[in-house]
Amino acid sequence: MTNQQRAMLLALGAVLLWSTVATAFKLSLQYLTPIQLLAAASIVSVVTLGLLLLVSGRLVLAFQGSWQDYLRSAGMGLLNPFLYYVVLFEAYDQLPAQEAQPLNYTWAFTLALLAVPLLGQRLTRADVLGGLIAYSGVWVIATRGNVLSLGFDNPYGVFLALASTVLWSLYWIVSARDRRDPLVALFCNFTMGVPFILVACMLTDGLPAADWRALAGAAYVGVFEMGLAFALWLGAMRLATSTSRISNLIFLSPFLSLFFIRAFVGEVILTSTYIGLLLIVAGLLIQQLFRRS
Repeated sequence: MTNQQRAMLLALGAVLLWSTVATAFKLSLQYLTPIQLLAAASIVSVVTLGLLLLVSGRLVLAFQGSWQDYLRSAGMGLLNPFLYYVVLFEAYDQLPAQEAQPLNYTWAFTLALLAVPLLGQRLTRADVLGGLIAYSGVWVIATRGNVLSLGFDNPYGVFLALASTVLWSLYWIVSARDRRDPLVALFCNFTMGVPFILVACMLTDGLPAADWRALAGAAYVGVFEMGLAFALWLGAMRLATSTSRISNLIFLSPFLSLFFIRAFVGEVILTSTYIGLLLIVAGLLIQQLFRRS
């Protein structure tokens, strides 16, 4: 098997896991508040990432950083997992999964917008055209097909879902300057973020009760969304001889996600969701294809 074939298998594994997390979020939030889900899942995530580093022989690297590295990780941990996931989980708590998931998927355009003031980059024609098409899809989903209306069905939930894309984009803009091994940096960031999360949880909703359904959901989110999926994707990008072919696989995720949402959450997928998601993915494809050319 070639490195590219191995990379494709790893990337498909990551895409499959990411396709299930919207369902996992929604089911877990039946038994936990957003901050409780984050508290339990983030602890599981740190353990998962630590084990992955231990198995690969890189755990020692996490303890060889400079004080600047750990200070950066504290700030990054405050941003992600703390702020990003608490906003994202709150969005899923407010909205149907079929709406929250596609809205969060627009982070690539938020990243392009934030790169203008923060990195001094310029928007390309592909960014503008793709963004207009994608955010028209956001409008279709948020209004549930009533595109001529001037209000969203749940404006607070839509705001949270779009705000999560800002936090996610900020995290990756700052992460681009981190020269550590990506998995090591992620482990340190999450480890530093856990104390913020636990304090916030104890001061608000309290630590989660020992309900097996709640703990199982949090464990799934921690292992797969916050741990293994990242490791698989990073491994795929490291092995790939053609990263563009790997990157295109991510477009499968939102459509697979709708299948899991329908099958396990029981949401009836609205026609407006399909139309809006197609517009968002079309915008992303335009952005990517024109940039490559």
